[in-house]
Amino acid sequence: MTEHLLIGIASVFVIGVGAQWISWRLKVPSILLLLLSGFLAGPVFGVVNPDLLLGNLLLPIVSLSVAVILFEGGLSLRISELKGFGGVVRNLVTIGVIVMWAISTAGAYFILGLDLPLSILFGSVLVVTGPTVIIPLLRHVRPRGHLGSILKWEGIVVDPIGAMLAVLVFEVIITIGGGMADGASMEAVTSIALTGIVKTLFFGIILGFLGATLIVTLLKKYWIPDYLQNPVILMIVIVVFAASNHLQTESGLLAVTAMGIMLANQHTVTVKHIVEFKENLRVLLISGLFVILSARLSMEDLSYINLNGLIFLVLLIVVARPVSVYVSTIASGLNLKERLFLMSIAPRGIVAAAIASIFALRLAESGYVGSELFVPLTFLVIIGTVTVYGLGALPVARLLGVSKSSPQGLLIVGCHKWAREMASVLSKEGFEVLLVDTNWSNVTKARLEGLPAYYGSILSERFLKEVDLGGMGRLLAVTFNDNVNSLAAVHLTDTFGRMGVYQLIPEHEAETTQELQGRFLFGEGATYVSISKRLRAGGAIKSTKLSEEFDFEAFKKLYKNVLPLFIIDEKGSLTISALDEEVKPKVGHHIISLVEQQVQAKEEE
Repeated sequence: MTEHLLIGIASVFVIGVGAQWISWRLKVPSILLLLLSGFLAGPVFGVVNPDLLLGNLLLPIVSLSVAVILFEGGLSLRISELKGFGGVVRNLVTIGVIVMWAISTAGAYFILGLDLPLSILFGSVLVVTGPTVIIPLLRHVRPRGHLGSILKWEGIVVDPIGAMLAVLVFEVIITIGGGMADGASMEAVTSIALTGIVKTLFFGIILGFLGATLIVTLLKKYWIPDYLQNPVILMIVIVVFAASNHLQTESGLLAVTAMGIMLANQHTVTVKHIVEFKENLRVLLISGLFVILSARLSMEDLSYINLNGLIFLVLLIVVARPVSVYVSTIASGLNLKERLFLMSIAPRGIVAAAIASIFALRLAESGYVGSELFVPLTFLVIIGTVTVYGLGALPVARLLGVSKSSPQGLLIVGCHKWAREMASVLSKEGFEVLLVDTNWSNVTKARLEGLPAYYGSILSERFLKEVDLGGMGRLLAVTFNDNVNSLAAVHLTDTFGRMGVYQLIPEHEAETTQELQGRFLFGEGATYVSISKRLRAGGAIKSTKLSEEFDFEAFKKLYKNVLPLFIIDEKGSLTISALDEEVKPKVGHHIISLVEQQVQAKEEE
């Protein structure tokens, strides 16, 4: 029995993380594969049985996992992102929630045939979106400017609001026994609602503030060693969540979200290492949670997916979301295309699934008729919205012109002569470049040559706040200072990923450890000094198109000492030559390389 449970738990993480990796390789939204994998592993093949694996611990584990995910989401919310558009987020999580709730409730009552109290509860569950679906989708779509920040803030902030709303509705349903309230019971309903809202806001914000203050104090006073910081902070998150929920049901999500936002916007201590840990933990939790909850479905649940269910799904996508966004963005300053894009994204995720699962059990325990519909209908909405928005958001964003293309731009650290020459060639080939240097003279020369250049240190916090790196996909650190190159690569690994940070080979390679460096550029011996010498000796950086008549072998015979730097394939994708990834120029490619004088010309001399 124990071995069976161990295999089941291991299967959950193998399936979840494997689905994440496959989605990355296929460039499709990960949530789609996670849901499909969980359904196949559960009701179809019977590999995973979450109720058997976790028993009574299932819902507490799901709740704690959601709390950690929302805390991590709060850590990513910086108030500065909302400059000029804070009112849009405020309206989306207030007016927009009310509109979505009303339309969802009406649809559940008139289309799905649920009774009025259950329809109201179901509508309250469906107002949430959440970071588990929004953040992966934003990473996939890459919306321009403030649109990503608006959707991220809405997705994270609306979750505790939706949870609070669902709790209040549930308490009202239990109080009035599922019947229509008369005049006397309306006073009780109003009292429950107002008391619940006040208590949720009070305990959630106060405990969130106390938790954030405790973390800042512990870090500022150095009262915990580095190796214990992440475990202690995770412990505080769980304690704050549990304490807040104990004082007011489902207020814990608000508490941990508020705590994350407060930590992200304070300037007393750095929380970068906390963010890194929680980001990794979030991916693992999302992978496991989606597999577990979708594996809980049964084949019988598919019988609830009928024409009425599909009509209800269409109502949410075509009517509810557009109307809620339209009302929330009146006089907001957003143009029509931006508003249409916001209307095209509202997937439901793990929070909706968790809340639905919790209240389905509570309704069943109370003997409420129709509670068995709650979970399958919620998953119908989750699967439907994730599929529609996951597959449709990117084409819609590109049609509206609000999506950034795949980031091919290059952030070049170093603004000296040959860095400018290299950037100029790349720019002429249509690639976005940005040069960064602390030498004002070099920056001025770059700007005079028509190249965008930033004056300042690549290592400063000010740089990341002031510069929009949305179009940049890779970093090239090519200064004469090997230490600066290594530090720049390490500093921006979180921004570009380990695959996307490059630096010149150090003059003394043995002195640099693998953990403190990027990928080495251009090939064996391509140091700053060696490249500079070759250029001073008459070399040049040039772009050449290869053809059947003039292939790479002919190119190498024409020029002396060819050093390939970049390859542009037939689709316009840029590949960087690196020590660990030798480029292979083919017919039809453009090759950007460092070449010396032509061999034929030298012989004639």
